[in-house]
Amino acid sequence: MTDSQRPRAVLFLDFDGTITRRDVVDVILETYADPKWLVYEAAWRAGRMGSRDCLHAQMSLVRATRQQLDSLLDSIAVDEGLIDLFETCDAQKIPAHIISDGFDYCLNRILGRVLNGHRSLINTVRASHLEVSARPWRTQFPYFRESCRHGCATCKPEVMRLLNPTGAPAIFAGDGLSDRYAVESADLVFAKNELASYCCANSIPHIEYENLIDVAAHLQSLMSSKNNGS
Repeated sequence: MTDSQRPRAVLFLDFDGTITRRDVVDVILETYADPKWLVYEAAWRAGRMGSRDCLHAQMSLVRATRQQLDSLLDSIAVDEGLIDLFETCDAQKIPAHIISDGFDYCLNRILGRVLNGHRSLINTVRASHLEVSARPWRTQFPYFRESCRHGCATCKPEVMRLLNPTGAPAIFAGDGLSDRYAVESADLVFAKNELASYCCANSIPHIEYENLIDVAAHLQSLMSSKNNGS
């Protein structure tokens, strides 16, 4: 790869609560799961279990048909700046990857609805796997069970490393506690909600944002400054 072919930076984007306006998994659990899911949620937040085991246990408590799930997913809004961000990354030659603890079935359903032919702007999606044809629903966690010491559903630092082989500056945008390990592997962090609080509490440099329009604007300004040599 020549220097001209190397990415100027690489964007890693969380899904639940970052691309979507609400956490998709939480919406599913709140609507269709036995209330016991809250016990597992509390254990995960307290650090007594990893997100992989938590999600596996929680999704086994869901009782919904595929049609009910699809209808629920179709009601979930996405951040109004999503297309702006992807188009900014494309124009600035910044590969954009979605990395998520959430489930591929949900991501594909929602992205298929909202991207309107822009799916090619996403380089890759790395997420947990959900099979809804079985009862109870089956979950798999392909990224990466063996190497993740925290027991994460998706090991975001490892995914970030593998998807950035040239070591370009890594940009991460997220919103929740499931992103706390990813920010340690990023050179530039955009954070909101619980992730912003975590960054503040742990003295992690970050830029707070309200929506992805803010992220797109900041990246555009940052790349323009680099173009001008400042």
